[in-house]
Amino acid sequence: MKLVIGNKNYSTWSLRAWLLLSAFEVSFDEVKVSLSVESTAGEIAKYSKAGKVPVLHDNGMVIWDSLAICEYVSEQYLEGTGWPAHTEKRAAARSCSAEMHSSFTVLRSEMPMNCRANNRRVEISPDLQKDISRIDTIWTEMRSKYANDGPWLFGDFSIADCMFAPVVFRFATYNAAVSQESKEYMESMLNHPKMKLWLEQAKSEVEVIEEDEAGV
Repeated sequence: MKLVIGNKNYSTWSLRAWLLLSAFEVSFDEVKVSLSVESTAGEIAKYSKAGKVPVLHDNGMVIWDSLAICEYVSEQYLEGTGWPAHTEKRAAARSCSAEMHSSFTVLRSEMPMNCRANNRRVEISPDLQKDISRIDTIWTEMRSKYANDGPWLFGDFSIADCMFAPVVFRFATYNAAVSQESKEYMESMLNHPKMKLWLEQAKSEVEVIEEDEAGV
């Protein structure tokens, strides 16, 4: 199995797929493509016609898009345990993961993931605050209803946690104002061994993507 990813400091979608494979200790080879340079498109084209990362190659198949990769890995390698076993939990986990996948465009634009940056400040526009507040609500409600006193959104670590992992890094970088419940969730995520590993490797990168160097 081969997972093609972008820069660890900036590539949010890459983190999601990488984290699921790593957290569940599924063996894979990692191929990193530097983003936003002249060679990026040509390098990605070697692995996918979609022109984006991440891309998973496995048993002659090509799977692109983070959520599709997570679904595939859960089905083929985790006996479905990437999602909660309980029907209601699983439906809620899929719902909030799909919302993360398709929404929060202002957050993505105004608070780009930049793992190695600390104490950055950006202007919190009304639309950005709306995105932050909605995510805060998802985290607090899901944990309150489904976590059963566990540290993750749905008790056991799941695809839903992977989908929100880049937001955890974002909120940490920009010191987003969130509830105590969300702060506790962020602390658990940031202390996950694989999140620590990703952050360590992101900090070792030297590439700079200027458009993602937001804040002061």
